[in-house]
Amino acid sequence: MKQFSMVSIAAVALIFAGVADANAFQRSGTTSGARGTSSYSANAGCSGGTCSRTMTRTGPQGGTMTNSGSVTKTGPGQYSYSGSTTGPNGQTRTRSGSVTVTNGQ
Repeated sequence: MKQFSMVSIAAVALIFAGVADANAFQRSGTTSGARGTSSYSANAGCSGGTCSRTMTRTGPQGGTMTNSGSVTKTGPGQYSYSGSTTGPNGQTRTRSGSVTVTNGQ
């Protein structure tokens, strides 16, 4: 189990705090540059102590990358997480683990 201080987990808490209040959100858009236009779409939501999100980005040449993950509160100050990223060539990387918040110790 990894140990993190309150400061190191604050960013995650702030991200999911906004999601919890709204219960869900969706975003999408495009970016244009010298190499062309890319687009993205993202959504997130929380339910039953788990917050999850998914993001898909398509590059100017049509390659698509998908990233998804979730965080679940498993007990007081304890969280588990998992996620995966799939690149434009179909290769997938996964990650998972747990975090204990130690009140700044």
